[in-house]
Amino acid sequence: MIMENTDIVVIDGSQGEGGGQIFRSTLTLSMCLGKAVRIENIRAGRSKPGLLRQHLVCLRAAQEVCEAKVIGAELGSPSVTFMPGEIRAGEYRYAIGSAGSTTLVFQTILLPLLLAGDVSEPYLEGGTHNGMAPSYDFIEQCFLPAILKMGCHAEAELEKFGFYPAGGGAWRVRIFPAQEVRELTLMERGDLVDQSAVATSSRIPDHVTERELSHVQKKCYWPEESLHQRFVTSVGPGNILSLRVTMDNITELCESVGERNISAERVAGRAIRDIKRYLAADVPVGEHLADQLVLPMALGRGGRFRTLNPSPHLLTNIEVVRYMTGIDIELNRIKEDCWEVIVRK
Repeated sequence: MIMENTDIVVIDGSQGEGGGQIFRSTLTLSMCLGKAVRIENIRAGRSKPGLLRQHLVCLRAAQEVCEAKVIGAELGSPSVTFMPGEIRAGEYRYAIGSAGSTTLVFQTILLPLLLAGDVSEPYLEGGTHNGMAPSYDFIEQCFLPAILKMGCHAEAELEKFGFYPAGGGAWRVRIFPAQEVRELTLMERGDLVDQSAVATSSRIPDHVTERELSHVQKKCYWPEESLHQRFVTSVGPGNILSLRVTMDNITELCESVGERNISAERVAGRAIRDIKRYLAADVPVGEHLADQLVLPMALGRGGRFRTLNPSPHLLTNIEVVRYMTGIDIELNRIKEDCWEVIVRK
């Protein structure tokens, strides 16, 4: 995947999951480690290879945060050279100009800004609840509480919802400098504290969310008081169903975004399948949170956690971290759909 000389680390962006994950993770590590990188064959296996608008926003955000020198910052570019400078705390504003995911832009710059010497306040505009990225709700309710255990403190506030394809969402986040990124150990999730199903909608008939919640009650046997409709305002129509379980040690959120010509029952069925899988596996860390924890653990004091069968995103992040840092990361199968990730420091 990577070849290194005295000046630059060269990464084949077509490896691993072959999408934007390897590009964003490489930028994050480049900023935090102060290593120049060249990422080649960006998204080579996708129907539209090269940088899309949201990847370009990630790149420009990273460039601004550390005053980097960049070659290849244009739509469709298959290769980017990124030479980071000093990370600067401050107020930043990033507008994707489409329904592209704002949460992926946020995750690209979060760790570098945590390592800065002062508070930073990014403001992000674009998609907030998309099917191909963590939603704002996932970031606020699942990801941020998890990294707080490592001493990484950020507070988010949603201003406007942005659904695909119209976008138009906006949120701000306040990132506090981390004095120390502590070791993370998440081996047990503890007892169930709370569970809830939230069907969020904007500019679609009420019966859609009613049917989603009815399907959750039918398949999961959750009580009436745990089912909630949330009507919001957005530029375009949209719908997302979020199933949340809060345990003593962790919160997991499984979501499904509504799509045209897909029934409410099928939308709900996807989230129900994921939450049932998570609960049956008896692991603390869900599939989507797992790949997001590896980078802060590698930049901090390491640790270990148990999760579901590794996703392509998790495997990709493990490989990028290994090559960029030289850190030993173990991935051990414990039993069916239960794996242990160990980041040794």
